[in-house]
Amino acid sequence: MKSYFSIAEVADMLSVSKETLRRWDNNGKLKSMRQAGNNYRMYHIDQLKIFDELSFLFADERTEAEQPLRNYTSIELFAGAGGLAIGLEKAGLDCLLLNDVDKWCCETLKLNRPEWNVIHDDVGALDLSEYAGKIDVLTGGFPCQAFSYAGKKLGFNDTRGTLFHKFASAVNTVKPKICVAENVRGLLNHDSGRTLQTMKNVISELGYKIIEPKVLKAIFYRVPQKRERLFLVAIRNDLQDIDFHYPEPYGEIYNLKDALKKGRLYDIDVPKSTGQLYPERKKIIMDMVPQGGYWRDLPENIQKEYMLKSYYLGGGKTGMARRMSWDEPCLTLTTAPAQKQTERCHPEETRPFTVREYARIQTFPDKWLFAGSSTQQYKQIGNAVPVNLAYEIGASIIEFLNKVETASLDSKAA
Repeated sequence: MKSYFSIAEVADMLSVSKETLRRWDNNGKLKSMRQAGNNYRMYHIDQLKIFDELSFLFADERTEAEQPLRNYTSIELFAGAGGLAIGLEKAGLDCLLLNDVDKWCCETLKLNRPEWNVIHDDVGALDLSEYAGKIDVLTGGFPCQAFSYAGKKLGFNDTRGTLFHKFASAVNTVKPKICVAENVRGLLNHDSGRTLQTMKNVISELGYKIIEPKVLKAIFYRVPQKRERLFLVAIRNDLQDIDFHYPEPYGEIYNLKDALKKGRLYDIDVPKSTGQLYPERKKIIMDMVPQGGYWRDLPENIQKEYMLKSYYLGGGKTGMARRMSWDEPCLTLTTAPAQKQTERCHPEETRPFTVREYARIQTFPDKWLFAGSSTQQYKQIGNAVPVNLAYEIGASIIEFLNKVETASLDSKAA
């Protein structure tokens, strides 16, 4: 455990801006110290004890992940390019079926795991009856959709026509011991929180105890990216007395250098691969942006040229003309590396990240290949659950299932 953290690391850990930390420094809420030689703001670990959300920094060492006591099985819906599947496989789960409606995602899964049972179809067309009562885990990252309320408390039947209903139908058919859904953080407040509440109501109606949904920050789980995902976990009612624990955070933050250079995460530099390029004029403009900078670091006349009408609007628009920094985690990847509102420029070279760089930032193994055009590959990677985060969720699932298995063996012995 290191003793000092940079202003960027503390900002990421607390989900506040660097400007907020500078303001706290000035008003005495959290005083920084200056690093010798460059005068950068730094914080000693003891200063962070006042923040409850950082209590993990002072906890005992993390316990090692458990090995499965038997062969635990899973089904994954909305599987995408396999980020969640790889992590769960690494934790020790045996996936018996993976499904996605996207052709290229399914091609990617088959390309890397020919032995996997990958079904390319609408999730609602799946017949999962043969798996009823035989599956330990059901997972899926269904897209977030609103429901029509009309002043009533919605149940299972009222969510028909949505992808969530199809996920819930699979739960109802298979009856797994535990089901895990992941989604964007925005689901917490989607439609003033009513969407999530309806989902919780429906899962409860199907005979499951809901574990309080939790947003996990990928930077706390060996992912060099400021990505957040919401996880919704439910335990079958006959097992509700057995505790499930979300994964414990790590006490260190990984940055972009860890993703693309030989070091803590990978034993070689990122392999060369294809990638998008900037048009000539955009490259000239992006050449002017310093590492870690964005459009406000450009000369004013260039700001106006690049931003157009956005220059005169409010808000920071900090994703525009944004160049990443080696010493910070990457901003959340999107489905394309060079969208104007969410620019992700390489820290040194003036270009978007390549496909393999994108994959590294999501902690995919270098040997994991992606099917389709480069546009399709970027899309698959940008939508994925980071592999290292998925592994931590998988380890928590294994821990829970081991408790279930032990309780079952004890009951039989008695």
